[in-house]
Amino acid sequence: MKVAESIPVFERGTFPKSLEWQKAKDQVHEAVECVDWPHGAGTFTIYPERATDKKGLGGNGVLPIKEPCITKLEEFGWEVETLPEIIDGVLGTGDLDAVITTSAGKIAFEWETGNISSAHRAINKLLMGLKFGGIIGAILVVPSNRLKVWLTERIGNIGELRPYFRLWDDAKLQNDEGVLQIIVCEHDAESTGVPRIPKQFGGNSKAGRAMREARRKNAKRKAQRDAKRPRKKSPSPKHRPRHR
Repeated sequence: MKVAESIPVFERGTFPKSLEWQKAKDQVHEAVECVDWPHGAGTFTIYPERATDKKGLGGNGVLPIKEPCITKLEEFGWEVETLPEIIDGVLGTGDLDAVITTSAGKIAFEWETGNISSAHRAINKLLMGLKFGGIIGAILVVPSNRLKVWLTERIGNIGELRPYFRLWDDAKLQNDEGVLQIIVCEHDAESTGVPRIPKQFGGNSKAGRAMREARRKNAKRKAQRDAKRPRKKSPSPKHRPRHR
């Protein structure tokens, strides 16, 4: 996978110039670039099908994409399974994919796999962590405009986040120290010769609603077919064969 852009939304204080931040950022870049599809192929090739195809059931999923990245970060020493509680009620273990602790504080990593509203929530939580001192650095990965068209509809993406950079740049941080980095990922190639990335049809997504509607219609058609079939009459008791 390619890193199409690496955007410092803001850099405050001395930490963004520290060796610890540079090392963490380099590790994340390397982890993103090791992402491939199909897994094990060495490059990331996407099946070129839009989410709007097949009545909202087309396109590719997103959750399996980040797996090689998280595995690589774990090899680098990031915490990926038992994550620490950052700020009670604000930034918890379920909000992040990985965390690494430095002498200056914690750096949080999140690969966005939700819709655009989810992406805004993720950034708000990271900003809260930076504001109240739970973390000192944050990295968010989102797809490029070229990649988003082949993924789940309304996936969080750089095109819809970019207009808010000026707003986030004014965020107040604890001791005016911290950094927020957005990494934009992009596929290496497109081909119908690779499998689609599996997707989960759940929640209130359009794909989820389409899947539930399709199941409802199938169940209704089955019930109508069953109603039209003549029912077999059971033999009367006097003619019913006896089992010995």
